[in-house]
Amino acid sequence: MSNPETDAPDAGGTSDAGPESGGGDGPAVVLLDVMPNGRPDDDRPQYRKSPVAYGLGTDAFRLYELALDEAADVSVSDRIALDSPEVGRYREVSFDDLTRNAAAEIEYAVADIVEGNEERFVDFYNEAGPITLRLHQLNLLPGIGKQLRNKVLDERKRGPFESFEEVSERIAGLHRPREVIVERIVEEIREEDLKYRRFAGHEE
Repeated sequence: MSNPETDAPDAGGTSDAGPESGGGDGPAVVLLDVMPNGRPDDDRPQYRKSPVAYGLGTDAFRLYELALDEAADVSVSDRIALDSPEVGRYREVSFDDLTRNAAAEIEYAVADIVEGNEERFVDFYNEAGPITLRLHQLNLLPGIGKQLRNKVLDERKRGPFESFEEVSERIAGLHRPREVIVERIVEEIREEDLKYRRFAGHEE
């Protein structure tokens, strides 16, 4: 369903975490915040600071801090390859490490990633399986209880869903199939101690 993680490339510097697969365009992130003058908590003289950005991986929704080249011309919501010449080095970070601006952008970035790769996330409705005898992966989505879960399981036996629109048309009561996936992904990014994870940091 999602592309496998690959070994970190030599990005003209060093990397401290494996990159995300960018759907055929190479390892990529969506930028959440860009700080041309470096991090505000960096007390070093300005001449010693490099531009910094925070990004959200397009595959496993990992969070990264990127040291950018001085000449990098990027903005919030841009997609950038981790092995781009504009990126010197990068490391994986936690939600608590983000700036307030970066944290506020997460939902928009997730929605953009989901909308740009609809087939991948529609396939969650087609392929989701049980976690335990009592809990199913579909139940991880906000608002999906036993009744809606069973409707999805019954309906997909008749044929796979091809789009979010088709999911909402075929499953009475499931009106926002895209949005509930976005909500779950955002929750998994923000809450690092969740017991079950299906999207953020999930390994295929």
